[in-house]
Amino acid sequence: MRTLHQTFAVPFQFPVHFTSGLFKIDNPTLSDTLDARGDRAGKKALVVVERQLLKHFPLLLNQLALYMQVNVPDLQYIHKTIIFEGGERIKNDTGAVQELLKTIHEQGIDRQSFVLCIGGGAILDMAGYATSIAHRGIRLIRIPTTVLSQNDSGVGVKNSINAFDKKNFLGCFTPPFAVINDFDFLTTLDDRDWRGGISEAIKVALIKDASFFESIQRNAQDLAHRSMIPMQQLIHRCAEMHLQHIASGDPFEMGSSRPLDFGHWAAHKLESMTSYQLRHGEAVAIGICLDAAYSFLQGRITSKEFEAIFSLFRTLGFTLFIPEMKRSQDLIEGLNEFREHLGGRLTIMLLDRIGKGVEVNEMDQALLVQALQLLEKYQHQDFQVECNEVAVR
Repeated sequence: MRTLHQTFAVPFQFPVHFTSGLFKIDNPTLSDTLDARGDRAGKKALVVVERQLLKHFPLLLNQLALYMQVNVPDLQYIHKTIIFEGGERIKNDTGAVQELLKTIHEQGIDRQSFVLCIGGGAILDMAGYATSIAHRGIRLIRIPTTVLSQNDSGVGVKNSINAFDKKNFLGCFTPPFAVINDFDFLTTLDDRDWRGGISEAIKVALIKDASFFESIQRNAQDLAHRSMIPMQQLIHRCAEMHLQHIASGDPFEMGSSRPLDFGHWAAHKLESMTSYQLRHGEAVAIGICLDAAYSFLQGRITSKEFEAIFSLFRTLGFTLFIPEMKRSQDLIEGLNEFREHLGGRLTIMLLDRIGKGVEVNEMDQALLVQALQLLEKYQHQDFQVECNEVAVR
């Protein structure tokens, strides 16, 4: 018997920029990004944009075309912009992937050319999947336009669409060429999308950084009233922690542990159970509170810590119990689907205290039902805890 063993490592790097007024002529962020790896001659740029965005920024495509003409004239700008509806529905329909792939083919977009995707997390996911499989990888520049995509999904390395009624069933790990966060896009978000992304920041704070959780507590009222400065600070810190996690040892999730999916086993199932009427950030908020309630019932966190978590989400305007959650067995089936999605052994992140997550490999179904009942009780009473009363252990 003869065996050849192959081992190699490939370094990945990509910048995450933070700016405002990205397409203003005097803003160098995009042109510098396009020039990051040398000669642009002969390369092309294709734009994918979310339709809803154009309702708020009707001149966006004209501004982008002018920007490219003035700042990167040697790059062939494809004026056939692809416009898609946003939201989770774009990930449920393989037609969007096929349309993007067809345009990449027809326009001769090669591996050294660029696709610029402007929109929320769902359209970024879809475009990331399509550009990853076209020519085995085209340079994707993500331009996230929601809180959720600027601080979490848009800065990661995952790309996916849904299939067989399972979230992110088809996908791959492919880092983007670059990410550019333009805070101006956040000004037109509706309240649901504004607060939805905050849930991902609370998630990473709860499992990794108690001081970040306390910061969100202090700014909760301002965030609820759409103050931009604390939101910018939250997005930057959350994105920073997300990137640190990706670089910490398992960026392509080869193991069975995914700590940044705290609260997500229930969130993914609730999205499916509501036919995706529940948005991802809203579902994550519920999932976090459910796992926090379970952690409390197991004696891992104190009642005051659990109440602080629940109160923070309530202050921000989240609904934390919905009718579908009464179908407890259907929801708990999400554990099996999550185990399959992870591969191998079920691994769930719980809390040992605010700022410290702990992994477990099983969850007691009877205790989960109690946790659901606790959330329902808290949702339907006039519950409020002063966040600053909670001492982080």
